[in-house]
Amino acid sequence: MAFVALTKPRIIELLLITTVPVMFLAQQGVPDLKLVLLTCLGGYLSAGGANALNMYIDRDIDALMDRTSQRPLVTGMVSPRECLAFGITLAVVSTLLFGLTVNWLSAWLALGALLFYVVVYTMILKRRTAQNIVWGGIAGCMPVLIGWSAVTNSMSWAPVVLFLVMFFWTPPHYWPLSMKVKDDYARVGVPMLPVIASNKVVAKQIVLYSWVMVGVSLLLTPLGYTGWFYTAVALAAGGWWLWEAHALLNRAKAEVTGAKLKEMRLFHWSITYVSLLFVAVAVDPFLR
Repeated sequence: MAFVALTKPRIIELLLITTVPVMFLAQQGVPDLKLVLLTCLGGYLSAGGANALNMYIDRDIDALMDRTSQRPLVTGMVSPRECLAFGITLAVVSTLLFGLTVNWLSAWLALGALLFYVVVYTMILKRRTAQNIVWGGIAGCMPVLIGWSAVTNSMSWAPVVLFLVMFFWTPPHYWPLSMKVKDDYARVGVPMLPVIASNKVVAKQIVLYSWVMVGVSLLLTPLGYTGWFYTAVALAAGGWWLWEAHALLNRAKAEVTGAKLKEMRLFHWSITYVSLLFVAVAVDPFLR
């Protein structure tokens, strides 16, 4: 179980939620189920390898943060050498699995996402800039490209739009959580935006990214990839998101702090939002 924990399975669940529906959209129906299974397996192994290598690199600060104090490397259930070997093994196996059973475009996209997360985000950005999660989040946007390429062995505007949705979704998804645990990040010197800026500044950024995210999510229909069902879900879910984002900004402007700030309301809704949006992506082809 310790090695499973290294892969951060709860985070990978969210990545798969954005992978499989895009395969339905690419197929305009039900894709080959064997292909779906292989893509999910490859995606899990690739993301799991990235997460294990992230824990290896961050083991020093993980030991000092309450949120990460029970991770396997911190508790000693797994040694650093075992974690490093495990992460590299998953990276190699996932790349070969994608290349040999899905296609090599998907393999290189998955490997690129892994390297971006480990090298660009974890090793370069995370401890140096408050823009860490903005640009580091690119790795988490890649599953939509992988899902599309797994079916078509090509690219199109649809996965690019959904990539951008996830790009603009990531900061307002993660910043509320960072607001909640900013003392943890401050203790280890990681400059997440809530550590170096006021709640009002962070909430303004959340609102800005949220409006762009909702706007981008509505591009699929005029581009001809989706119909009325996806549009209705995107408008309803996006409207609720914007309501919550502005409510958080209003509380921040009123200098509400502590539990009354309710920043985690938006964090929890962000997961529901992306789940609803991508379920709509999968269902829409059957209603056109």
